[in-house]
Amino acid sequence: MSVVLNAPDDWQHEARAARITTAALLARLGLDAADFPAGVIADPAFPLMVPPHFLGLIRPGDPADPLLLQVLARGEEAWPQPERLTDPLSEADYRAAPGMLQKYRSRALLMASGSCAIHCRYCFRRHTDYGATMLTRARVAEALALIAADPAIDEVILSGGDPLSLPDARLAALVDAIAVIPHITTLRLHSRTLVAIPARVTAALLALLAGTRLRVVIVIHSNHAHELSAAGAAALARLRGAGVMLLNQSVLLARVNDTAETIAAHCRRLFACGVLPYYMHLTDPVAGAAHFDVNESDALRIEAQVRASLPGYLVPRFVREVPGEAAKTPLLAL
Repeated sequence: MSVVLNAPDDWQHEARAARITTAALLARLGLDAADFPAGVIADPAFPLMVPPHFLGLIRPGDPADPLLLQVLARGEEAWPQPERLTDPLSEADYRAAPGMLQKYRSRALLMASGSCAIHCRYCFRRHTDYGATMLTRARVAEALALIAADPAIDEVILSGGDPLSLPDARLAALVDAIAVIPHITTLRLHSRTLVAIPARVTAALLALLAGTRLRVVIVIHSNHAHELSAAGAAALARLRGAGVMLLNQSVLLARVNDTAETIAAHCRRLFACGVLPYYMHLTDPVAGAAHFDVNESDALRIEAQVRASLPGYLVPRFVREVPGEAAKTPLLAL
């Protein structure tokens, strides 16, 4: 039986509908500010974005729902948080050109978009000024010229924001321009959109990814098995059919996925969707997100339990990103 693809504008409609107020989100779920020990923030500076698909996966009436805790502006965000940063990974130090970061020798990262389908409250770029840092149309030529002049770079990473927030035509123009550079062999996209809005996998996107000469890797961002709906699994299957390698990165988050049982169930669900677990990040010290932190000793214990319960190929690498280091730092080395 053939799979019916979504109309090209379905995902854009969902993206436009993602903006929601705290009051409206709570009302939709039958909850009240008093259901949360520290209350909620009525009008946060980092606004709520929750697409209808993702909202439909949250359990109504449950203030502890792990998906809700990732997107609701809880009162803890406003608590004093000493030593928390607005640029926790010192990304300003790695800006090779407007819209381009180069932290590692063989890879270049392009901030392809300043938009995301969903606003995760722990996001390490929640304070980023995308107007100053994203890759605008006027900045593309300069960034690609730098990449073309450096044969040591063989992989281009599209990040943001979220590169899949770009319309198909604009994304295709960027991918085609990258593919012209002969020493680039791999295109990697980091995207939360595929979990938040599975309808983003359009026929045009599949044709683009299947048709490029580049090897395509998409690193999705999912933190909990409940995020991987049947619609999401079908979208991921279509991407695999287009020859895309699928990996997942998660963030270890207090009250969301901070047990070995939750992580193991998530890894098994990822594998059932054709996605291999890649990284489990410890939180970055971003201002406003300290309440998501899991301390390193607890993380080590959880990692050991996960290793004991899963085959090695399903165990994500527990890491922290340390500014200035040549690669992600394994938890055991911290």
